[in-house]
Amino acid sequence: MTAVDPTAGEIGPDEAGPGPTAASEAVTDATPARPFEVGELVLLIDHKKRRYLVTLSEGGKFESHTGVLPHDAIIGRAEGSEVSTPRAQRFRAFRPTLSDYVLSMPRGAQVIYPKDLGPILMLADIGPGMRVLESGVGSGALSMAMLRCGAQITGYELRPDFAARALKNVTTFLGAEVADRYTIELRDCYEGIDERHMDRVVLDLPEPWQVVPHARHALRPGGILVSYSPSILQVTQTVDALHAAGFDELSTTEVLNRTWHIEGAAVRPDHRMVAHTGFLTRARLLA
Repeated sequence: MTAVDPTAGEIGPDEAGPGPTAASEAVTDATPARPFEVGELVLLIDHKKRRYLVTLSEGGKFESHTGVLPHDAIIGRAEGSEVSTPRAQRFRAFRPTLSDYVLSMPRGAQVIYPKDLGPILMLADIGPGMRVLESGVGSGALSMAMLRCGAQITGYELRPDFAARALKNVTTFLGAEVADRYTIELRDCYEGIDERHMDRVVLDLPEPWQVVPHARHALRPGGILVSYSPSILQVTQTVDALHAAGFDELSTTEVLNRTWHIEGAAVRPDHRMVAHTGFLTRARLLA
């Protein structure tokens, strides 16, 4: 068993009308405008809605087929600003959301997509302080989602390159301070789980049914197991194993994501949709 090292002015009243309410003052205090700074991630979106993830640096440049955009043209600007290259290619600059980062971040393994990340958080009921066993961690997409909910994660991962990539992605987006809640061990979850009294077990593995007997001993009574599987044959074997191991409240869900085109009187479903990616199976351990 090998652990991966995580080191890597107030507004006065307007004489022509009422001043700001207490609620608006509270919002202003809680969410101050913050310009882009060196070292930050920025999401650039062009007029064709193409998206580019950039880390700002002094003297840095973003190069595209439409020209060069100096990072200095972004640094110090407010989020949502429009910036242009010398060839008049315009970009809007935002801080990336978790969904933006998951879809654009460097990856070694296939990621769980945002349309499944949200349902997993709800199915597993992830919350602050919960102790979660995650296997395998892949590129860290699910880890980031659960860490943002305040969970404490122990990850099992077989491949050192995947573990290193997940840790790098997590700390790049969430900051190094999350490392005290995120541990990755280089080990095979099929061979057993050392942790006990875990609140949740979340699996993204080819053969999750092999982990079910180990999860039974790792979870506290009432603990929840959630498994992500691309194939329904994986699901059927996992469900059989869950029944045999003393789990109840079983359910399997598939999430289909269809967006709509809305432009004036033209209202219709988009021609393309994010359909099948995987099945989400959930169960709770009986006492």
